[in-house]
Amino acid sequence: MRRLLLSNDDGVHAPGLRALYEALEPHARLRVVAPDRDRSGASNSLTLGRPLALTSLDNGFYCVDGTPADCVYLGVNGVWDEKPDLVISGINHGGNLGDDVLYSGTVAAAMEGRNLGMPAIAMSLVGSRHFDTAGRVAASLVGAADLLSLPPRSLLNVNVPDLPWEDIRGVRVTRMGYRGPAERPMEVRDPRGRLRYWIAAAGQNADDGPDTDFAAVEAGYVSITPLQTDLTQRTAIADVQGWLDAFT
Repeated sequence: MRRLLLSNDDGVHAPGLRALYEALEPHARLRVVAPDRDRSGASNSLTLGRPLALTSLDNGFYCVDGTPADCVYLGVNGVWDEKPDLVISGINHGGNLGDDVLYSGTVAAAMEGRNLGMPAIAMSLVGSRHFDTAGRVAASLVGAADLLSLPPRSLLNVNVPDLPWEDIRGVRVTRMGYRGPAERPMEVRDPRGRLRYWIAAAGQNADDGPDTDFAAVEAGYVSITPLQTDLTQRTAIADVQGWLDAFT
């Protein structure tokens, strides 16, 4: 039976993680290693300044006092005798669309699995109600995972509309859209009168064309976006070389 490592960034007690576990339990052998608290927005950070604690919970899950990437690193390397066949991160409470993937701990957990040589999927529900729908999507993808061939250092980012299963219109393979600049931070005062700042909401969609993840989810489709961990902008290499040659 296929071995799956599950993680997330919402924390080990998040309802999305439980929904993912329940949806996949009939189909695979599962290991769960997740942060001990909400680590949304942690991106790909690893904890390097202190040792990490891996704690077994009564429900069989494991939690780590670190980031999502820490959890997958420990889950893949040396915690058990066998490595997983697939890493799945989620189900995130809220979408990871467009530029969100740069900050997302959900995507980062999947990316860490990919960096360690495992096929990986990041799962997000664009809302907070129908985790069962996202669980059914995850189960269907896992069932067909052996048939998928991706280029090296690639993973899938899956966003599911917050709809009942019967209202999902289908699945679309999409590209990332893009948001505009974020809003200004919100200024607040702490109880001692000191100025503090809340990071503001993400910017409005700047590119939500019909082939984007934004457009697919808005239309009621599951969005599947292949991502790559190589961020090199190859089309700019010649331009940068020309710029460098001009003043050296």
